[in-house]
Amino acid sequence: MPHPRLIAQKVITCILPKGRALRVARALTKQHGLTAVDIHYARGNGRLTPLRYRGIGETLEKEVLTVAVPAAQADDVFEYIYELADINRPHGGLMYMHTLLGATPYHLPALPEEED
Repeated sequence: MPHPRLIAQKVITCILPKGRALRVARALTKQHGLTAVDIHYARGNGRLTPLRYRGIGETLEKEVLTVAVPAAQADDVFEYIYELADINRPHGGLMYMHTLLGATPYHLPALPEEED
């Protein structure tokens, strides 16, 4: 039986072309109030990219966006990210979602907004 303070969560992971993840992460925090958002970087290429057929090992930098979402909101947030990140376009990236056993609530303190 899960601990009573744990909240059912899902994790959404997006592998995006370089330059898209920060905009999505900011929107998730501002529009949906999500605080468990992370961006890290990877290198790779898709199955149908010209770099794959050159055979010289070239890869592109990718951004990996990971966000924990309350299970009740997960499908709506997944759809929101899909549209916002342009996943539906050729070479737009990919995304998937899986269940997280649980997570404790975390609230960020009120801080002034940073300038871009």
